[in-house]
Amino acid sequence: MRSVPGPRPRHRRDEPVTVAIAGAEFGWGSSGKLSAVLGALRERSGGCPPRIVGLGTGLGRPLLTGHPVASWHDLPDTAAAARDAVAGIVRAQGVRAALVVLDGPVAMALEAAGVPTVFVDSLPFLWTDGDREALPLEAAAYCAQRSVELPAECRGVLAAVRHPRWVEAVVATAPGAATGPGARADGRPYRTALVSLGGLRAPRLADPACYPRVVVPAVLAALAAHGVREAHLAGNLPDGLAARLTAGPAVPPRVTAGPLPHDAFLRRLADCDVLLASPGLTTLLEAGRTAVPTVCLPPQNLSQIFNGRFHSRAVGADVRVTWPGDVLSEEAALALRSGGEDSALELIYGGIARAAADDAPAPGGRTTGDALREGVLAALRRAAGGADWGGLTAAVGTGGAAQVADALLEIARRAPLPA
Repeated sequence: MRSVPGPRPRHRRDEPVTVAIAGAEFGWGSSGKLSAVLGALRERSGGCPPRIVGLGTGLGRPLLTGHPVASWHDLPDTAAAARDAVAGIVRAQGVRAALVVLDGPVAMALEAAGVPTVFVDSLPFLWTDGDREALPLEAAAYCAQRSVELPAECRGVLAAVRHPRWVEAVVATAPGAATGPGARADGRPYRTALVSLGGLRAPRLADPACYPRVVVPAVLAALAAHGVREAHLAGNLPDGLAARLTAGPAVPPRVTAGPLPHDAFLRRLADCDVLLASPGLTTLLEAGRTAVPTVCLPPQNLSQIFNGRFHSRAVGADVRVTWPGDVLSEEAALALRSGGEDSALELIYGGIARAAADDAPAPGGRTTGDALREGVLAALRRAAGGADWGGLTAAVGTGGAAQVADALLEIARRAPLPA
């Protein structure tokens, strides 16, 4: 039986505006950006911050524990049921505006329910004509994050956005963290490391354990060989897997593991000597803002191929680890994206899954793990030689969280009061 929404809340003009938030269930980048914008919103709302209602975003809720979200609402898996659920939540909660990061269907459902929506697109360089139907091109404000490069394939899609706003990188930093080119001194030995795997989940990813099973042992072995004494492994690793991956003999003397709320991650990032990250864009930008030496681990998905390349180009050093050719050809994955992101993801996920299932020696006698260990160690040595670690954020700016917050406040203030 379908539930019937309760009576609409009564509103006064001096009450906080209710804003719905949502982020894509694709790693933790969306939740990191929601956290950054909510922090900026609190600072810029003149003593009367909006009342926040969360939609979906089950994967990223632990990252948002530091923000006062009044209630969370799960959404059904099917598109039609999710649209109906969004409409019911809008009525019941008196939602007047919305902030959505990368979840196009939810943004479109909110707009269809009459809620002016600020959509944050942190990956505008990724899209082709095959992705048009999944993007909220009619959103009240489409905040596209500046990029190092915009390939020709995405320009037609972006030209169709009705209300575009280009914003700087949407990032946050830990309170008191040093920022800018002078925040780190190159040449000192790396003794503490942060290994970031991100959210490890995506809608079409069958087994989120495949990537860490292949990559983490190689990373820890390379860190130990480099002389790192202490490492933390951050990410939502499946139960029991972290203990197995960190128990081998070839690991640094002290290894801890576990997911970190966003503020705790930023503090750990600011304190470490080197970051090794599967190249999610939010993580790379946060590291760039505090000038942390960064090695990009092999990509988990299509956007991370672009991110790793952009990062190495911006910092002026080859600090990227790529997959062996028998696991994944990046050029083949990029060629498939003309049919939409899903075509490329099928190739990427398949290659990683095969590598996790069979780490037998290649014709040259090396396993995938051997090749990755050597690649990580070589990238660590190149990183220790120095780079412009703030180069990526210098290219795109760091004021995006405040810019998105301003757009949301502007839209919320002119939205009509619910009846």
